[in-house]
Amino acid sequence: MSLLAIGINHNTASVDIREKVSFTPETMSESLQSVLGLPGIQESVILSTCNRSEIYCSAEDATTASDALIQWMASVHHLDPEALRHCTYVHTDKDAVEHISQVAAGLDSMVLGEPQILGQLKSAYAVAQEYNSVGSTLNFLFQHSFKVAKKVRTETAIGENAVSIAYAAVSLSTRIFSDLSKCHALLVGAGETIDLVARHLRERGLKHLTVANRTLARAEALANEFNARACLLSDIPDELPKADIVITSTASQLPLIGKGMVERALKQRRHKPVFMVDIAVPRDVESEVAELDDVFLYTVDDLRTVIEDNRRSREKAAVDARKIIEQQTDEFISSLSGRSATDAIREIRARAKLVQLAELEKAERALDAGNDPKKVAQQLAHNLTNKLMHGPTVALRRAHEQGEDDAATLAMRLFDIDP
Repeated sequence: MSLLAIGINHNTASVDIREKVSFTPETMSESLQSVLGLPGIQESVILSTCNRSEIYCSAEDATTASDALIQWMASVHHLDPEALRHCTYVHTDKDAVEHISQVAAGLDSMVLGEPQILGQLKSAYAVAQEYNSVGSTLNFLFQHSFKVAKKVRTETAIGENAVSIAYAAVSLSTRIFSDLSKCHALLVGAGETIDLVARHLRERGLKHLTVANRTLARAEALANEFNARACLLSDIPDELPKADIVITSTASQLPLIGKGMVERALKQRRHKPVFMVDIAVPRDVESEVAELDDVFLYTVDDLRTVIEDNRRSREKAAVDARKIIEQQTDEFISSLSGRSATDAIREIRARAKLVQLAELEKAERALDAGNDPKKVAQQLAHNLTNKLMHGPTVALRRAHEQGEDDAATLAMRLFDIDP
C-alpha cells in the first residue's frame, strides 16, 4: 500500500488553472466517492483552497493511481490531461508525508508560516471522515500532520512575525496600544486590504470600528460584516477625533486627510496619541502629518521594511521547521512500517487459525469414528505442517524463478533458521 499526494498550487499553476481545478463543498461527496472508484485507491481526502487543490490517497500502486487521478481531474474539470500534468506534482510515501507536514505547518504556503491552511486541512479531513472516504492509513497520516504542525509552531518562530500588509499594520498598532479592546479604529476604504485589516483588528479584540468609504453602500456592507459603523469620506473630519487607530487604503488620487484636519482632531483629543497607517499609493494622508507630535504615521514603504525583516525571520525559522518535519517523517515511516508488519502478522495468524480449525475438525471426526488416537495425532501434525508450509514454499519457488535471489535469505530469517 502506498501513500500519494497529488495536486497543483500557486507555485505550479496560474490562477486561471487553479480556479478551474477546484472542488466545491456541494460536490465534495460526489468527488470523494468518484476518487474511491478509481483503480486501486482505497482512501481519499480532497483539499481545495484558493491557492491549491490536492488529493491525498492510500493506493495499491502510486504510479497507476497518479495517472488515473490526473485523467480524472482533467475529465471532471474539462482540461487537457497533458496540460494539467505539466503543472501537477506527485509525492509518494515518504515524500507525501513530508509534503502534507509542510502544508500543515504553513511552509508550502504563499505567505510563509500562515496558520489558516492548518484549519483548512483539518476541515478537509473532517469532510472526508463524514463521507467515509478515510480509513486507518489516512487517519494515521493526517493525525501525524496535525501533531507535526503543532510541534513546529511550538518550537519555532515560524508564525510569530507579520508578513502581510494588513497584518503588519495591525501588529504595529500594538506598539502604541497594548490593549486594542479599549481603542476605536477608523478604516478608510472598503477594499480587500481594509477587509483583512478589520478581521485582524477583531481578532486582536478591538470592539469599536468605523468604516468610511466614498459610497455608503459599500461601507455599510463591510461594516455589517464586522458589526461596525459606516460613514462617508466627507464624515472623516467628524470621525477623526474619536479614532485612536486610523488605517487608510483607497484609490483616491489626492490626500483625504491633511495636516490641518489632524491638528484639529488632536486638539479635541487633548493630544491623546493616534496611530496612523497609510497603505494607499498615491497616499491618503499628507506626509506633513508625520511632523505632528502625538501622531505615529507609517506608510506602505515602512510596512514593507517590517515585512521583509519578518520574512527573513520566518525563513530562518523555516530551516528549523524543516528539520523537525524530516525527523518526524522518519519516525512516521518507521511507525507505518510497524503497522504494516502488525497487519501482516494478524492476517498470517488468522489464516493459520483457519487451517488449524479445519484440521482439528477432521481429527475429531476420525476419533469419533474409532480410529487409533496415535495415528490421528500423527495425521493431524502431518496435515498441519503441509498446509502451513504449502503457501510459503510455492511463493519461494516462484520468487527464485522470477530472479529474486534474496528471497531464500529472507525466508531463512523469517523462520529463524541459521544458514
